[in-house]
Amino acid sequence: MMKLHKVLLTTAVLAVASILGISQAQEMKFFKIASGSAGGTYFPMAGILANAVSNPPGSRPCEKGGACGVPGLVAIAMSANGSVANVNSIESGAVESGFVQSDVTYWAYTGTGVFEGKPPMKKLRVIANLYPEHIHVVVRKDSPYKKITDLKGKKIGIGLQASGAKVGAVLILEAHGMKENVDYQAEYLNSKQSIDRMRDNQLDAMITVTGYPQSAISELCSTIGCRLLPVEAAEMAMVRKKAPFYYKETIPATAYEGLSGDTPTLAVGAQWLVSADVAEALVYDITKALWNKNTRKLLDHGHAKGKAVKIDTALDAVGIPLHPGAAKYYKEKGMKLPEVMG
Repeated sequence: MMKLHKVLLTTAVLAVASILGISQAQEMKFFKIASGSAGGTYFPMAGILANAVSNPPGSRPCEKGGACGVPGLVAIAMSANGSVANVNSIESGAVESGFVQSDVTYWAYTGTGVFEGKPPMKKLRVIANLYPEHIHVVVRKDSPYKKITDLKGKKIGIGLQASGAKVGAVLILEAHGMKENVDYQAEYLNSKQSIDRMRDNQLDAMITVTGYPQSAISELCSTIGCRLLPVEAAEMAMVRKKAPFYYKETIPATAYEGLSGDTPTLAVGAQWLVSADVAEALVYDITKALWNKNTRKLLDHGHAKGKAVKIDTALDAVGIPLHPGAAKYYKEKGMKLPEVMG
C-alpha cells in the first residue's frame, strides 16, 4: 500500500512538474475577438481566425503538422452585437479585439458620423481589412415589393441597436426618404430573428450589412424563396456623400439560391480591430499568423467568405492607424502603409 502511495505521489509530482515546465516555457495568453450575432458572417469568420492564430501550450509545433498560431495564445471568438458594440468593448478594455465595419471604425476613432458629440475612441487600431460586406435588402420571393421605396409603412428588420447593420440600414432607408419609426416600423433584430419572422409573415423585409453568402439569408432563399432589392445609382450617391467608405458593388445571382440576376448594391470593408493597449510583439505575431500559408487553407475551406480575405487587400479602406505590431509586419513584407492620423 505504501509503495502504491509513493508511486501515485511520484506520478502526481512529475505531472505537476511537467505542467509547470510547459507554463514556464510558454505562458498561456487569452485573446478575445468580438464578432456578431448568430446567423451572420462575423461569428463564423471570427471562429476561423481564432483557430488560425491560436497555439495553446503543449500543442504540436507548426512544422510538425500542428497549429501555426502564436505560441501560448488561446484566441476566443465571442458572439456580440456587431460593429458599434465592438468598438465600445475594445475602447473600454472589455475585449482585446473585434470585427468592425470600416465606416464605423473611422467614425468611432474621430468622434464623427454616428458618434458625433461623443469622445473619439483613440485606442482603436487596425490589424487588417478582411473582406467586403454588402448591403442586403431582403424580401420574400412571393412579396409584392420591387423597390426599396415600396417598403414605406412596412415592418423592417434593421439589425440590433449596437450593430453596424443598423447603421447601414438606416443610411439606405434615409437615402430613400424614409425616417426610422416615422416612415416604417423598425424592428431591432439580428439576422436569424428577422428571417424567422419573415418566414412567418410577421416582417416585410430585412436590411443588413454582411458578407455573402450569409447563412440566415441562405436558409430563407432555399426554403420559401427570396429576392434582393437593388440600390439605385441616385440613392448610392446619397449614401456615399454621408459615408464615403461605402462603394458600388454587386451581389451575384449565384450568392443565393433562386435569384434571377445580379443585384446592384453598396459594400463596406469588414476590419479586424485591436486595442492600442495590446503589446506590439503580440499583434505582430497575430498578424504573421493571420497571413500564414496554413491560415489560407482554413479560410478557403472554413467559410465561403474566407476566400475574400487576402493580404493584397489587407490595407484597403484603412482610415485609422494600424497597430504598430501589424505595421511592422506589413513593412517587412514591403507593403505601402496607408497615410492616416497617428
